[in-house]
Amino acid sequence: MRQFFFLLAIVVTTGLTSEIPYQEEVCLSTEEKKLFDLIMDYRKSKRLKPIPYSSKLSKVAQTHVRDLMNNYDYENRGECNPHSWSSKGDWSACCYTSDHAQASCMWDKPREISGYEGNGFEIAYYSSGGANATEGLEGWKKSPGHNPLLINSGTWNKLEWKAIGIGIYGQYGVVWFSNGEEESTKIIICK
Repeated sequence: MRQFFFLLAIVVTTGLTSEIPYQEEVCLSTEEKKLFDLIMDYRKSKRLKPIPYSSKLSKVAQTHVRDLMNNYDYENRGECNPHSWSSKGDWSACCYTSDHAQASCMWDKPREISGYEGNGFEIAYYSSGGANATEGLEGWKKSPGHNPLLINSGTWNKLEWKAIGIGIYGQYGVVWFSNGEEESTKIIICK
């Protein structure tokens, strides 16, 4: 079974709005809730504060993993890595390359998809056998590029995560973190 982990720092321009956007309820599958809990337990073991759950960032994460599963060919991906977005949805298409030359195409995704304001940082993982919470977190913990994001070390040590969103679907798992807009919404488990 092949597993790959990806890290992308996505910067979202903060803007002011005169209206309060509608707060959409986004439910988590039991596997997504498990990943949320595993991340919080891992942070607690490092004496770090829990990160508030964000339905807006979860909407972005869940939209992205579904787009990846339905429209991204991991085996024949070419230069576009899994931080890319297809042209088959209500968002702008994005071919994210390893040289980060098209990074700006990602920066607007939280605002574009959910109205979230603040900086966004995404980690992603692929497993040919199907993504799951335990395997995803264990892989990220072993990854020098992902673990610091999970526990605010290295480059990430000056940031305080104010929101987290989770998405697992098919062979992909995605987690979004933000130090921007604080959002703590109730976790709803999908039925």
